[in-house]
This record gives sequence, C-alpha cells and structure tokens, in this order.
Amino acid sequence: MPRHGWIQDPHTSDTKRFHADEKSWHRDPRVFVDSGRPLPGQPPLLKNRVHLRRETAELLWRELLRVGWRTCEPQWGSDADI
Repeated sequence: MPRHGWIQDPHTSDTKRFHADEKSWHRDPRVFVDSGRPLPGQPPLLKNRVHLRRETAELLWRELLRVGWRTCEPQWGSDADI
C-alpha cells in the first residue's frame, strides 16, 4: 500500500482513499481511510473516515485487493469533507 492511494470496488463504485497522517507519520505512523462513492455531476457521497495504524491500513488494502477491489485514479478532491 502506498502512503497515498485509491482503491475501488468495480461492482459498486464504493471507493476508499488511503492517505498518511503526516502529523503522526514519524513517531507512530497512521493512515486516514476515507470511504465514499463518486456521483457523476455531483459532489461525492462521503460516508466515513477511520484513523488506522499503518500496519492495519496495509492489511485492509491487501484484503480489498484480494477480494477484487482495484486501484483507481482519485475520485474526489481533497476539499471534499466527510
């Protein structure tokens, strides 16, 4: 899992954005995982955000790939709010 990445379920368009928590990265690496769904012509439907230890986020990333999710391009801007 990269420090920043996007992954999407090709069947439902559910999307997760993984991005490093820069404030904690050097002492206790943590990752924010934002979940949502892009909506054509509208702001995305952002559902939640979790704050995970890097190791847990890496496990989640690998598990999603294992069950068929695929990496994707960014689906919403950083200005979108949960």
